[in-house]
Amino acid sequence: MSSVIGKSAVVRGKVRGDGDLEVQGHVEGEITVSGDVTVEAGGLVGAAVNGRRIVVRGAVRGDLVASEAIELGNGARVVGDVRAPRIAITEGALVRGHVQTQGAGASSTPRAAATPRAAAAPVKATPAPVRAATPARAPAPAARPVPAPAPSTRKVEAKPAAGRGSVLAGARPAAPPPMVVPVLKKGTKVTKKR
Repeated sequence: MSSVIGKSAVVRGKVRGDGDLEVQGHVEGEITVSGDVTVEAGGLVGAAVNGRRIVVRGAVRGDLVASEAIELGNGARVVGDVRAPRIAITEGALVRGHVQTQGAGASSTPRAAATPRAAAAPVKATPAPVRAATPARAPAPAARPVPAPAPSTRKVEAKPAAGRGSVLAGARPAAPPPMVVPVLKKGTKVTKKR
């Protein structure tokens, strides 16, 4: 059994049911069905979507959670987390959120509604991939000590810069200090000094 929300339809509220659902219009509420959910190219969903398989070609602003698979087609726009055992994102689709594939079907509650006990559930560690052994490199040769430069016997004369004090030869002149603007309290009159 399949239901269709037409192109000109606007639904505000939660949508629940058995069977498949095709969204061609606008839905402002959470969608939870036991079958497949398809959001067509002109469709817009403004909340979380839960179903067996989810296909998005339109826009969804909310989390996508599927028990089997999620497919984001060309032109799909999703702002929210995507969780399913299998996820396919085609070229031209945009996702702004986390994508989780392992064990996604078990957790169908959104992040904000998760209970503290669910957050403290034990996590299974996945083994790290094994890397092939690389051949050992020969140790680098010891660096030779660099002799210290000989002291210079040349005389350097410092000339004072105009209005700035003395500057050593070879040194860069210091930049002028930043201007200081006094903080005035509300209602204080400003007078210009002459």
